[in-house]
Amino acid sequence: MIDVESQVFQACADAFHAAYPNGYIAGEYVSKPPKFPAVSVVEMDNTVLERGIDSGDIENFADVMYQVDVYSNLNKGKKAQAKAIIALIDEQLVHFGFTRSFLNPIQNFNDATIYRMTARYRAVVGKDHYIYRR
Repeated sequence: MIDVESQVFQACADAFHAAYPNGYIAGEYVSKPPKFPAVSVVEMDNTVLERGIDSGDIENFADVMYQVDVYSNLNKGKKAQAKAIIALIDEQLVHFGFTRSFLNPIQNFNDATIYRMTARYRAVVGKDHYIYRR
């Protein structure tokens, strides 16, 4: 299996902690973050790219998708903070070669006082861990 999750997560975590040293970031879904602002960066899909199969190897490329959820609970400016954090994470993922395929505010049913934005990113990753735009 082609796995770049730790590299992707670490780049996002480093950028996030540089801007928000007291924030929280996780590599798995978080239904109720322990502190704010909060981010989760989760690999949601990792499948063999069938067009890349050859006689020597089945998995030469993987089609990967990451979901980023950003949570803010500020009394004023939570939407602006969430957008700023998404922009920060977006910069990291685009630098790697990912393409953003989705970005929307999402109703946070667990606590309506928390503003939540969700973004999804896709890319094709070679077995040499080189990331290609889709």
